[in-house]
Amino acid sequence: MQRALRTMIAATAAAAAFFLVATAAPAQQVGAPPPVKQIKLTEKQVLGFVAAQKDMAAVMEKIQGEVSDQLPPAIQAELDALSRKHGFKDFSEYDEVVANIAMVMSGIDPKTKVFTEPAVAIKKEIEDARADRTMSEQDRKQLLEDLNEALKSAEPIQNPGNIELVKKYYDKIDAALTQ
Repeated sequence: MQRALRTMIAATAAAAAFFLVATAAPAQQVGAPPPVKQIKLTEKQVLGFVAAQKDMAAVMEKIQGEVSDQLPPAIQAELDALSRKHGFKDFSEYDEVVANIAMVMSGIDPKTKVFTEPAVAIKKEIEDARADRTMSEQDRKQLLEDLNEALKSAEPIQNPGNIELVKKYYDKIDAALTQ
């Protein structure tokens, strides 16, 4: 069940990242996040992401609850400046890195640090949720709905080096996300 929660957290983090770039890449269909542009991560990008989390979280709190395709210009400027401060060209590059890290993190078991492709991990979570009788029927139904939705957009990792890089910094990434 803990893995299901971590998968959902990672999916939520990725969804939040997608929301923030909604103006740069409109969704393919209403309500669906655009597909992740998979990039080859560098150590510098991963460490920049970790270093940026406290600053970025403070800005994200300012826009919590806002539903819009456009970020206010002042917030966009602040996100771009913070991105540059932490070694990124702009917020769009930071956002791509976030999405790629989230894809890999969602497939890593937090206890064993073993990676499983996103679709395989989500299918396992679906099996676990169906078998879990400690959860209310309503919670199980919602979780299964969310997991089935996540399964539709699950893509295999195109850059295997990203897996090893994220695993190398897993504890730092996890700590930064839970500050």
